[in-house]
Amino acid sequence: MDKEKINKFLDTIEEAVKSGVPETDQQFGVIASYADGVIAIKGLPNLKMGELVRIKDTEIQALVLNLEQDEAFALVLQPATEVKEGMFVESNGLELSINVSDGVIGRVVSALGEPLDGKGEIKKDKIMALEKIAPGVMSRKSVHEPVQTGILAIDALIPVGRGQRELIIGDRQTGKTAVAIDTILNQKGQDMICVYVSIAQREGKLRQVYETLKDNGALDYTVVVSAPASSSAAMQYLAPYAGSAIAEYFLDQGKDVLVVYDDLSKHAVAYREMSLLLRRPPGREAYPGDVFYIHSRLLERAVKLNEEYGGGSITALPIIETQAGDVSAYIPTNVISITDGQMFLESTLFNKGIRPAINVGISVSRVGGAAQTKIMKKVSGSMKLDLAQYYELEAFSQFASDLDEGTKKVLRRGQSIVESMKQKQFSPYALWQEVIVIYAATNGHLDRFEVQEIQNKIEQMLAHFETSEKELINKIEKDKKLTDEIKALLKERVTKFLSKK
Repeated sequence: MDKEKINKFLDTIEEAVKSGVPETDQQFGVIASYADGVIAIKGLPNLKMGELVRIKDTEIQALVLNLEQDEAFALVLQPATEVKEGMFVESNGLELSINVSDGVIGRVVSALGEPLDGKGEIKKDKIMALEKIAPGVMSRKSVHEPVQTGILAIDALIPVGRGQRELIIGDRQTGKTAVAIDTILNQKGQDMICVYVSIAQREGKLRQVYETLKDNGALDYTVVVSAPASSSAAMQYLAPYAGSAIAEYFLDQGKDVLVVYDDLSKHAVAYREMSLLLRRPPGREAYPGDVFYIHSRLLERAVKLNEEYGGGSITALPIIETQAGDVSAYIPTNVISITDGQMFLESTLFNKGIRPAINVGISVSRVGGAAQTKIMKKVSGSMKLDLAQYYELEAFSQFASDLDEGTKKVLRRGQSIVESMKQKQFSPYALWQEVIVIYAATNGHLDRFEVQEIQNKIEQMLAHFETSEKELINKIEKDKKLTDEIKALLKERVTKFLSKK
């Protein structure tokens, strides 16, 4: 199309806009300019925010994000070198959506639902909108069932419930993704669908995650949504909403779903990049004014529905990366205020060899004991107090040369509990294992051993119970309550095993 025809077409559109007569049956606009992945569209007066348009005679789509008096601005979603001024833009009134079916389980998909794993097309079943208003108050139910993470420190002290939003926060390289992956691995046999959303991560890191899930049989119930660092800011921005839409497909079937957003710091950066390209006014730290809203509307979709609405749930585990442990920065404080608690992973603990490096002092679950099984609630009752006393006396004892017996006892108990909470990566505990370890640690059965022996003793004890105490294990897993019978058996068997040399 030559320049004269383009200008004539633009003049016609401008006259229609100025006369105030909307061209309701007009289906085509024209690209007035294209720069940095943003197209300015003249025409199409009935465009809506969030609408998907297609560049005519191509498969390239663009998302409308700015509406002005005489033109609209849209972000091109696919990498496109052939987009030029003067090309026609087609509107079908479609909003951004993703086609989902049960066949998506075990697959790696893009933010638009396209397969990325080379395993062929995914069967289409239901169209799910990427943006959706969160369920209302009357359709919700209080969080009361646990998500067993298999991580002793979390299940005992900062429990996560089905329908909760629990933030995983910490500096880079402190094990945030490892906590999320362990939680996914532990859902095997727990009747939970998992969605792992990778936002602006290295493709090598995603490959490692994928292989870990595959090797542990977790792909049988997990979907991976990927928007790698090499993808456009628009795809990185859309990825968590695609993950939420996939989760809602299974929620509508009455299922429980766990969604991991790894991570929302990079999501906010992608949104900032998009907003600056769209010439939106920057605010604090150059983020746009609505950066809080993009995360609040996403995380509000985590829900525990009541029986009338199917009884399913979506549990969200967003991840946020901090700089030098600064939780008071803009994005971390935003997400902390939206979620129902946070697990704070600390570099100093990580470097001391405490893995997972969760600081139980400032980590919190606002759902708390309501999301714990009764047996876990009982056996871990004194754990937090023991740890608080230990950390307080630990600092004091460094400067004291002579300690009384009472102080030494508190320090020994605290050391035993801290050591018992150490766990190898990708080795989540079953409920019975957690109960036995916590019982042994909080009741002083591990105090008589040297600190460096405790991990070895725990491994031996769990191996012994697995082979010789099947009846007790079945009782714990079935009853999930600390009955007098289970309590007596625990005391007898743990004491008997740990009293051996």
